[in-house]
Amino acid sequence: MAAAPLLVEIGVEELPAIPLLKILPEIENSWTKILKERNLDSPFCFRYTPRRLVLEHESIPLRQRDQIAELVGPPVEIAIREGKPTPAGEGFARKCGVDFEALGRSEKGGREVLYFRREIPGSATEELLPEMIREWVASMRFGKMMRWGERQEEFIRPVRWLQVRLGEISVPAELFGVTSSAETYVHRMVSFEPIPVPSPAEYESILSGGKVILDPRQRRESILEDFEALEAQSGMRIERDEALLDEVVAITEYPRALMGSFDEEFLELPPEVVVTSMKEHQRYFPVLESDGKLSNRFVVVSNAIADDLSQVIEGNERVLRPRLADALFFYRNDLERGLSTEGLEKIQFIDGLGTLADKVERERNIALRLAGVYMDELEHETGRSALEIEALMDRAVSLAKADLLTEMVYEFTELQGLMGYYYAKALGEDPLVYTAIKEQYRPEGEGAELPTTIFSSILAMAIKLDTMMGLFSVGKIPTGSKDPFALRRAASGIIRIVNAHDLNFDIPKMLELLADQFAPFDLEKLETFILERIYKSLDANASVIAAVLATGERDITEIAKKVEALNRILGRPEARELFTTFKRVANISEAMDLSGELGVDPALFEKDEERKLYEAFMRVSNQEFDDYFSRLESLFALKPVLDAFFDAVLVNAEEEALRRNRQNLVASVYKAFLSIADLKEISV
Repeated sequence: MAAAPLLVEIGVEELPAIPLLKILPEIENSWTKILKERNLDSPFCFRYTPRRLVLEHESIPLRQRDQIAELVGPPVEIAIREGKPTPAGEGFARKCGVDFEALGRSEKGGREVLYFRREIPGSATEELLPEMIREWVASMRFGKMMRWGERQEEFIRPVRWLQVRLGEISVPAELFGVTSSAETYVHRMVSFEPIPVPSPAEYESILSGGKVILDPRQRRESILEDFEALEAQSGMRIERDEALLDEVVAITEYPRALMGSFDEEFLELPPEVVVTSMKEHQRYFPVLESDGKLSNRFVVVSNAIADDLSQVIEGNERVLRPRLADALFFYRNDLERGLSTEGLEKIQFIDGLGTLADKVERERNIALRLAGVYMDELEHETGRSALEIEALMDRAVSLAKADLLTEMVYEFTELQGLMGYYYAKALGEDPLVYTAIKEQYRPEGEGAELPTTIFSSILAMAIKLDTMMGLFSVGKIPTGSKDPFALRRAASGIIRIVNAHDLNFDIPKMLELLADQFAPFDLEKLETFILERIYKSLDANASVIAAVLATGERDITEIAKKVEALNRILGRPEARELFTTFKRVANISEAMDLSGELGVDPALFEKDEERKLYEAFMRVSNQEFDDYFSRLESLFALKPVLDAFFDAVLVNAEEEALRRNRQNLVASVYKAFLSIADLKEISV
């Protein structure tokens, strides 16, 4: 089939980087879907700069493949009566778009039916392209869209030119009132005028000559090469922030990495403040000394074209200086005033839960109760007395929210907690206190850093527990995918913290311990909510977690340990065979009352297999194990004697005493497993 190259270029005003980067996979997937629906499947490449979205096919069919439509109608006996077509037959003819006489016959299910076969010629690609492009553009949902001029259609930015080239043909097309032409635009610092494109083959060289690097991968490589050259020249290291790198690739057409500097006095600031000022506000890359400390240098990726780029560097230095000067002013003022919580009582937290001062008071009570629960661990970790620990915990909670009232956090809200850490450290607070302040919001997401100490963990858990229990108490419970207060993240954070530090956390007992801080609410709902997050937090088959929970276990760390032990067993090649035997044990025991003692009388054994199973099980029962895995391993090692038992012994014997004795023996094995998991819940 004849084919030709295809070039589609949609020229726009500067695209915002973040919305574009978020939907890049969808942009390509959408064009793939459009091609498939029109039987024009062919390889293509999607590339972009801040001023253009470009599709390129080395070869696309010039027309669709012809298709054969085969339609099967009603049985002939229903379609024809007394030699004339019935309404059913006439309806099928109308569906096929022909007279009844043009219909053929075929066989289906042993019956003669009406049949029609039609060849549908494929349309020319040139005719299809305008609608395909409009559909493709309409599929790009960037989030916040805009309108311009008097048009009602929306797009992320105004479209300024359009090029649709099929081989040497310029295909007539229109988008947002812009008609296609055989022209493109190059870098603004080279020319503002449209540049003719004689053929798609010359397109990329025309852009290159106009200082536009079309391929984002090439722009990235160019930036990284500049980084390496600057590092070799300066002897320093440029921090590679991948997200920031993606962003500067998306906002430049001809990137050049340049190194600037700022006054060393600004290094008095915490490094995170300097880095935030550079990254978030200016898209600059931090530069580190050879020892890893932040230097007074930065790297800007410029889109400017000039023989002398010193003015570009000086301009960026002038822009950065006032931001750092303001930050230094805020920092010194905050240090002079010190950390104070005066004013938190004027800031509303959530309707029904009072002010931030009220929240701090609840967090204090929760943290002190948690400290009491984990006092042995705290004393061992810190080497401090219980009285010292309680006083330090009280101090940490009191100061945790103080930085919300500082000028620095007002300006850089993302630094809350971190600034409290720097201020508390500078003001001479205990290391336990300022470290806990720094880590109070951890973990801030899946896979994010956890609090490094048990002391810090208690403050972090107190904050999360107060938020969860408080919001549940006023009816603000997540529904569906909606979770505006990030309660799922809070629950997952608690699960990760207690598992990392091996802290016992019995969910219903802990909720009951803290419930008097809130208006009465259904604690079981919150317990269920936390258990749901366990399914998401633990890397395990859901049935394994269900098996552990089915035993009534509600301690988060014990659940995790039991699940991990079962996972190790399930990872073995023979796992399916193992569970086949022990599912049989579970099924036999299912209807039995396991709450009391299961009496097994060896005097009633009639076969060696009964005796061998009993002796093997008693050896396991009388043994001490260091962990759940060792216990499981020993229980699963009973498989050979159990198999032999089932082969030789009739469990449901006619004689009641024998039957009860054998059932109790099997149920004893099942009950031993129930201290870890209910095996019948596991799907292998």
